[in-house]
Amino acid sequence: MKTNCSVCVVILAGVLAFCGCGRQGKTEAGAAKPVKLTYSVFFPPTHVQARLASEWAEAIKARSGGQVQITVFSGGVLTKADQCYQGVVGGVSDLGMSAFAYTRGRFPLLEGLDLPVGYPDGISATRIAHALTMQFNPSEVQDSKLLYVHAHGPGVLATKKPVSGLADLKGMKIRATGFCAKIAESLGGSPVSMPQGETYEALQKGVVEATFCPVETLKGWKQGEVIQSLTDSRCIGYTTAFFVVMNKEKWAALPPEAQRVIEEVSAEWVVKHGQAWNEADAEGLAFVKELKRSIVELSAEEQAAWRARVAPLLNAYAAGADEKGLPGAEFLAALKKQVAEARAVSGK
Repeated sequence: MKTNCSVCVVILAGVLAFCGCGRQGKTEAGAAKPVKLTYSVFFPPTHVQARLASEWAEAIKARSGGQVQITVFSGGVLTKADQCYQGVVGGVSDLGMSAFAYTRGRFPLLEGLDLPVGYPDGISATRIAHALTMQFNPSEVQDSKLLYVHAHGPGVLATKKPVSGLADLKGMKIRATGFCAKIAESLGGSPVSMPQGETYEALQKGVVEATFCPVETLKGWKQGEVIQSLTDSRCIGYTTAFFVVMNKEKWAALPPEAQRVIEEVSAEWVVKHGQAWNEADAEGLAFVKELKRSIVELSAEEQAAWRARVAPLLNAYAAGADEKGLPGAEFLAALKKQVAEARAVSGK
């Protein structure tokens, strides 16, 4: 009898051990390892747009139950601003945020987003830039997974002396880089190219007499301290559009649920970025007013004259894109239509 009991105990222990091992194996197999991704952001870590990038990553981690973990490398430490997009395509980073304009010629259709079409504010610029990029979905971004686009508020003219018309701009030395140099030239000014970080001293010492910039830089870079006037030139307000992209292979390797979470959060962040740009511009304007700088409103006649001066730049963009087999004229028409609608709604 004792022998039979001993045999039963051994058999039962074996069965339990087998069942236990089976359950353990199933648990280990079912617990997928977290996907870890790197995100290159050119904005410095203290900039609101870099903080939004970190919050975006945190939201994705939370909603994916920790299955997607993104490490943000801000300040261009992983890839510089002009290397960011290609860095994502080539796998240097898994994700990246930078500006289309930093690699001129790389995005011939989407360069149109930065044109001086009269953006009224950052929310409108962001919404329009994102919507048109997704609508046209050009071949120039097909080598990445485009998640979303945002854009700063309208670039305007900050000066050492009041400017109320084109006559005041003739020969004026204006800090303007890239496409902005063409805007300055078309208005009769003399463009001077320099990094944003050198502009404060250049204005202070009279190396330049004005700068084209979004209002937020007047506080963020303290340039409001060395200008005397701000001309509300939103009638030709330009912007800079920023992309957030992911490596195509890394995207394809994600589980469908992880892809859904990333796209869901990205759609929400379009609005957040636009709001952040608006808030930064509001702070910049408040800073200028606090310093008691003059704010010049252009007359209706002057606004029409400024628009007429930059019109050839818009036409040249459309013609150039069309020559490359791209829908330049169609893109420009859609851009103008959406900007006009945004201006009508905002009253700006």
